[in-house]
Amino acid sequence: MKTVLVSGASSVIGYGILRSLRELKDCKLIGTTIYNDSVAQAFCDVFELAPKTDADNYLSWLNKTIKKHNVDIIIPGIEVDAQKWNEHRDELTKTGVKVVLNNSDLIKICTDKWSFYQKLHNQGSKLAIDTRNTGTYESLKQELGLPFLLKPRAGSASRGIVIVKDNQTFDDNSSKLGSELIAQPIVGSEDKEYTTSAFFDNDSKLCCHITLRRNLSKEGFTEKAEVVDMPDIKSAVEELAKIFKPVGPTNFQFRQHEGQLKLLEINPRISSATSLRTGFGYNESVMSIEYFLEGKAPNQPTIKQGRAVRYIEDHFFYDSHNI
Repeated sequence: MKTVLVSGASSVIGYGILRSLRELKDCKLIGTTIYNDSVAQAFCDVFELAPKTDADNYLSWLNKTIKKHNVDIIIPGIEVDAQKWNEHRDELTKTGVKVVLNNSDLIKICTDKWSFYQKLHNQGSKLAIDTRNTGTYESLKQELGLPFLLKPRAGSASRGIVIVKDNQTFDDNSSKLGSELIAQPIVGSEDKEYTTSAFFDNDSKLCCHITLRRNLSKEGFTEKAEVVDMPDIKSAVEELAKIFKPVGPTNFQFRQHEGQLKLLEINPRISSATSLRTGFGYNESVMSIEYFLEGKAPNQPTIKQGRAVRYIEDHFFYDSHNI
């Protein structure tokens, strides 16, 4: 019996991982989250209320929880946990637990979009989106076109993005350009946005992958998705693997712009569409258990063709006196 701990279990990623792991019959699932009233408890065998990731006692709590349940392997269900675990990777592995984490350098560089762009640009990749960290309204208007975007250097899921259509909007945010924000053109369109998840071995060799054309919700996660087969995306992923050396489950987000793929970002972890991918036959959560715990690299699975739609669903936790 394998014992797996999934953090951020109340997130769409966290409970997506838990639900996907139900395909493993010999698996005990520990779900952790800071929310005691979340749906997470419906998808795990044991629920543990966690302190916030930035709390002083977080690491000691995590180590105690690993020991308490004899946890074999841990999977981060939220971005901040992946970053925190990466910072303390050696300390965690000393407990004997296996940790589903990507290449440490890739996790670090993905926390800063400017550093990420510089590395990609310096490699001469055509996948890079033209990016600036300095400039005036007029110079950026000339170089990037209008409207253009101001994006947080740190962050994900489209949070904090400002669409600049006029000088006033730029002036309201210009003091943060460079230190907190970067400027980019708007590339492609929402109907040509793709999310590709790929799995790599320790040598960053591509083992398998799946691509979905997607529509985003207002919260920034995939709301509708359709399986697509795009050979140029596989080539793009292999190019990026040579540059960034990913290991394990890795998510790439692209847009097609004037016939050319452009990389929006890399999520060096399991991402929010994971339950949708499982439904199409690509279960990266099970792959992660088999690879990080057992050393078994995945092969390309048979992908079911089709589309998926997310919707609101109810789950009930009845009081014991009702039973």
